[in-house]
Amino acid sequence: MDVAAIIDNLPLYFKGLGITLSLVSGALVCGMVLAIPIGLLASVRNPLIWALPKAYIYLFTGTPLLVQMYIIYYGTGQFEALRESFLWPVLKEAYWCALIAFALNTAAYTAEILRGAIEQTYYGEIEAARSVGMSKATIYRRIILPSAFRRALPAYGNEVIFMLHGSALAGIITIVDLFGAARIVNSRYFVPFESFITAGFFYLCVTFLIVWGFKLWEKRWHAHLRPRDTDAAQKVGKLPVSKPG
Repeated sequence: MDVAAIIDNLPLYFKGLGITLSLVSGALVCGMVLAIPIGLLASVRNPLIWALPKAYIYLFTGTPLLVQMYIIYYGTGQFEALRESFLWPVLKEAYWCALIAFALNTAAYTAEILRGAIEQTYYGEIEAARSVGMSKATIYRRIILPSAFRRALPAYGNEVIFMLHGSALAGIITIVDLFGAARIVNSRYFVPFESFITAGFFYLCVTFLIVWGFKLWEKRWHAHLRPRDTDAAQKVGKLPVSKPG
């Protein structure tokens, strides 16, 4: 193994890691902003309201992310109206095209996760909120959405990991992300095993941090669902100890 080639190019890997993290975090933030209204509209029973959001979800979940990124990066340039518009300074840059593609893609998957979580809200919770005089907007803000976010958290954690792994496609359109850095090292030194396994190690470390962070998040949000440890509570005097007989 040519370890020296990897050590000499560690700054390139760290730079690529920074670009990868900026792409993924930016896409997740923009995707969540889009996903919340789309998920809400898709959960409405009126077909005139849910038709367009569900069509968006179906379009972006039913086509590969690579195709979507190619359409945005290569396809938009063939339209003269776009080249002469104010959007062209953004669409001509590979970084922004990848960010747009990632954001639109993760928005569709996140919206579908939220839609399913919203529709699984217990009807008793909604009835209880109505019985105390909450308006429909207040019910969504204080009951439905917080409950849906808790249920959607494990699935959303998987979506974040998928988005991290999918971001490797950015290296195909000239972006020097983590995968792009591995390709450069391989082209310079002809060490495919060392170059790509190093990139894989970085992805693995970031994935571990994401999983660990979501575990802590789930532990905090789902604390009320964990059974009480009666033995521990009795030891610290929080519960009375039952006497035999």
